[in-house]
Amino acid sequence: MDSLLLQNLEKRKQNNLYRTRVTVDSGCAEKISVKGQQVHNFCSNDYLGLADNKTIANAFKQGIETYGVGSGASHLISGHSKAHHELEEQLAEFTGRPKALLFSSGYMANMGVIGALVGRSDLVLEDYLNHASLLDGGLLSRASFKRFKHRDTADLQQKLAQSNAPRKLVVTDGVFSMDGDLAPLKDLAAVAQQNNAWLMADDAHGFGVLGKTGAGLVEDQNLSIDEVPVLMGTLGKAFGTYGAFVAGSEALIETLVQFSRSYIYTTAPPPAVAVATMASLQLVKSEQWRRDKLNQLISRFRQGAQQIGLNIMDSNTPIQPILVGSDEKLLEINHRLIEQGFMVGAIRPPTVPEGTGRLRVTLCTNHSEQQIDALLDALDQC
Repeated sequence: MDSLLLQNLEKRKQNNLYRTRVTVDSGCAEKISVKGQQVHNFCSNDYLGLADNKTIANAFKQGIETYGVGSGASHLISGHSKAHHELEEQLAEFTGRPKALLFSSGYMANMGVIGALVGRSDLVLEDYLNHASLLDGGLLSRASFKRFKHRDTADLQQKLAQSNAPRKLVVTDGVFSMDGDLAPLKDLAAVAQQNNAWLMADDAHGFGVLGKTGAGLVEDQNLSIDEVPVLMGTLGKAFGTYGAFVAGSEALIETLVQFSRSYIYTTAPPPAVAVATMASLQLVKSEQWRRDKLNQLISRFRQGAQQIGLNIMDSNTPIQPILVGSDEKLLEINHRLIEQGFMVGAIRPPTVPEGTGRLRVTLCTNHSEQQIDALLDALDQC
């Protein structure tokens, strides 16, 4: 076995696609310690700077005092605590939907939702640049699986019109994680409704960041539950904790409780995480300054990047990709940035299409203007 596996690993190294883990010596923050070196962290998804927030940390500690460190069972056995239930109710209210359901991760939520809603005789249509969890969920659902061109409603319309499937599910990211651009949810919803299809939006990277109150892209584009009946959000990015949820109608949530295998057959998250997330939710709702400052930093970075001629992609979100192309060159630039004290994601195929390797810069409310300017200086030198 090992001889065959090692051949594939060596091939990946030769193609500059080999992945390595970085061991971080400190908690998630705008500066982290890596091998004893303090580096500016421009690669986390902690968009609102809540992962090391003291109020949330204290709530976590109180949750541990009340519930201990583990749930001990699945939600349908004895693992569904009062804290889980209260968080679900608060998330439902926050998103303006009747019900919400907690999942252990965004990956499990996407897999579980798609598999519960469609099967062998049905159709799943997904944006070509959807997250891997959505693609895997579609493939494993055993429904007919097709992809439409990125953000292309005309292509979606054509594919939907060709189908006579009893159930048709259109699936899209809200904010695309490697490009930072937004799904045209309003147009996708119109096409879905015209073709008697359901629309599912994974708003992992919009939840907490977009919208008047931080409720995400659906709120930002003023869409109703009829237009986007299936809404997924994660809690480990802008909310700074861990887990995910799905919000929708009572019929949707009860269907997931009955048929979503990744919900039914896994241990519930620690109740203390739910307690911490409720504290996080209150900060997201009450501290608008976090989103305001984040938007200011995004504008500053984009303006500076354009001034020095970086090939930045069209994104007004905290995800700011810089196209490089060559994977070898990308790794070289990334290494030089680390030497200068900046940690940025180096994203290569198969995460992104061939020839589109990029530096994925992610911005956080806790970054300072001085850190933004210093990163731009380092990128200019590299």
